[in-house]
This record gives sequence, structure tokens and C-alpha cells, in this order.
Amino acid sequence: MFTSKLTSVALSVLLTGGLAACAKPAPPKPAVDTAAFAEDVKADLHQLVADFNAHDAAKAVGHDAPDYVGMFHGQPNVKGPAEDLALTRQQVADPLSKVTVSDETVDVAASGDMAVYRATYAYDFTDPKTKAPATEHGNWVLGYKREADGSLKVAWGVIADTPAATAAPAVPPK
Repeated sequence: MFTSKLTSVALSVLLTGGLAACAKPAPPKPAVDTAAFAEDVKADLHQLVADFNAHDAAKAVGHDAPDYVGMFHGQPNVKGPAEDLALTRQQVADPLSKVTVSDETVDVAASGDMAVYRATYAYDFTDPKTKAPATEHGNWVLGYKREADGSLKVAWGVIADTPAATAAPAVPPK
């Protein structure tokens, strides 16, 4: 009896292991071309800037994901494309409104489904107080993600101006 049970257990282990060895492993995921993804992000951002500079608020906001969140210095967060469209319409109503970017970098997640874009920007506009032309400089950071349909969209954006540097107070000698 004991031999019969031992044989049964051994046979069960052998068959289970043998069947598992016959099962095909899941195919590996294809390697992510992070350089291509980074170029896609830059191309999308450049189109977004071109749309904004053409004063086409709807096209500029068309780059937003449905759950987009925008964080602009000195303003409440913008939640979703509808709120972003209202703000963007105000911005592009100014005939001087124009954005340029430089010093761009893109970091792509190893999974290939998200990327972070960072650049410095110059924003030309009409100063609402003085009615004179003005230029704001700052940092622009955007989180890009691939949507379920494969499209590339901006999930979040942070725009932070960099005020002019002020002179540091003199430090007395020791």
C-alpha cells in the first residue's frame, strides 16, 4: 500500500513537471525603442507649440489626455481638456502670444508607455498691467503617455516661470 501511494505521488510529480516543461513560455515583450519614443514626444510637443503659436486653442488642447492636469504658476490647476481649452483660448486671444522652447530633454520609461519632457521656454505676451510687450522665461515639464488606442497624449504639465535673478546679499568677511 505504501509503495502504491509513493508511486502515485512520484508519478503525479513527474507528469506535472513533464507537462509544465511542454508548455510554451510567454513570448518576450519586444524591446522598447526609447529613442524613437523620445522623438515622437518631441515631434508632438513641437506640433503643440505650432498649434499654440497659430492661435488655434482647440488644436493645441487636442494633445491633452482625457485626464490631463495642468499646473501653472500662480493659477489654480487645470483639470481636463475643457478647462485647458478655456485657459488656452484666453492666452491665444493675445496677438503677441507665442511660445518657444529650448534645451529639450526626454526621459522614456523602460516600459515604453510613459515619458517626461523638459524644456526651458520663452513666452511672449502682452503684460495685462502695462499693456506693453513682455517675455516670461521658465521651465516646462510634461508627462506623456500612450493611450489605449496607441496615441501619444499629454497627461500632465507643469509650467514654472523663472524670475530674474536678484543680487545675493554681500557676505561680510570673517
